Amino acid sequence: MKLFQREQRSLFGEILDWMLTPVLLLWPVTLALTWLVAQGIAGKPFDRALEQKVATLAQLITVQQKTVHFVLPPPASALLHADKTDTVHYQVVGPDNVVLSGEKDLPAPPDDDRAPEGEVQMRDALLRGQDLRIAYMWVRLDLPTGATALVQVAETTDKRSVLATEIVKGVMLPQLVILPLAVLLVWLALAQAITPLSRVEERIRARKTDDLSPLDVQDVPMEVLPLVSSVNDLLMRLKDTIATQKRFLADAAHQLKTPLAGLRMQADLAQCHDASAEELKQSLRHIGRSSIRATHTVNQLLALARAEGSAAVVAHQPCNLVRITKDVVRDCVPRAVERLIDIGYEGAEHDSPDVVLMGNPTMLQEMVRNLMDNAINYTPPRADRAAMITARVLVDPFTKGLVLQVEDTGLGIPASERELVFRPFYRALGNEADGSGLGLSIVLEIAKQHRATVSVQDSRPGQNPPGACFTVRFRPVDS
Repeated sequence: MKLFQREQRSLFGEILDWMLTPVLLLWPVTLALTWLVAQGIAGKPFDRALEQKVATLAQLITVQQKTVHFVLPPPASALLHADKTDTVHYQVVGPDNVVLSGEKDLPAPPDDDRAPEGEVQMRDALLRGQDLRIAYMWVRLDLPTGATALVQVAETTDKRSVLATEIVKGVMLPQLVILPLAVLLVWLALAQAITPLSRVEERIRARKTDDLSPLDVQDVPMEVLPLVSSVNDLLMRLKDTIATQKRFLADAAHQLKTPLAGLRMQADLAQCHDASAEELKQSLRHIGRSSIRATHTVNQLLALARAEGSAAVVAHQPCNLVRITKDVVRDCVPRAVERLIDIGYEGAEHDSPDVVLMGNPTMLQEMVRNLMDNAINYTPPRADRAAMITARVLVDPFTKGLVLQVEDTGLGIPASERELVFRPFYRALGNEADGSGLGLSIVLEIAKQHRATVSVQDSRPGQNPPGACFTVRFRPVDS
């Protein structure tokens, strides 16, 4: 329960609420308990006085000639009526319930509350609408029958209430002064305790926009250290992301500069006055190839950006990986035939119940297409044997997860470069294959969006060339 509600949550206010709310809620409980304790404390001295009066009256009971007498001398009567605040009543009852002296209508003790003779007992009662505190005692008489007499002294409770009230005032009134002071001290202590948060906020606000260095954690309280550490981790990841984006933009500009420079040079050559028709055709062919290369690079850049941003905006749906893979292989046949490459598919069939996964069909198709394009680009035709590219979709017999493989008999990838080839614009050295260097980056990004891993190994270990086999391993559907 919070006594102070705010539209905007405040750490200072939250702590203050949790500290003050119990205090304010326990205040009425403390008042009630104090009143009960004060009642008990205030009644003890008056109870002892009543006990002494009962004992005094009991000594005034005499037996003469087997007759019980009670005579209240004037000093004893004055003692009973000396109190000006409360009214005192007494009663002496002899054998056979004969009232020897005092109030006749004073309530008698309960029958089942017969105390031992000579022992004073206390009880509360009501007389003519007034609360009474009664002390009573049974007195054994010197009679052959062993009869007893009852002596009762009752007193109204005004003095007790007044004393209890004074005790409560003496205890609670200082707390009324101390409580606001305690609230003020708590307020000041909390304000001082959250000062390090304000200093952290000031350091963050004072930073320049390009300053992504970690925050100093030396003066940070232990409770805030996890938050500052998380912010530092975010700053480091943000720094790496910005560096990657800068490197990506620089590489993209470099990759686009080459075909654009070629376009400009060929256009200048075509505009020469002494250029022959054959030279003009040659320039136009170069312009066409450069424009195709620039277009391909731009398309790959767009595909990579689309893959990086697809997780938050594209919903996944059931996708048949076999059907997608076969469609891509079918589309790549003309290009593979042109390069004298034997291309095909093997593995699970599209009607198998285990080849469906949750994903984005467009992204998955783009991933398979880039793997196939990469295999075609890096599998040159050979005179001694046929070049081959095989796409597979398999079901892992242990995890029941889907496995996509694209295997070729091409140049292969050295072990030292197998992690580097997934970086944007990275091109393996020692080959003249066409490409923008973005295909495998797109594959890796799409795989991450589908909780899959990508690995590469030799398809023909120990042979030359070793070839390459790219494996995309998806998680099982229920994991």
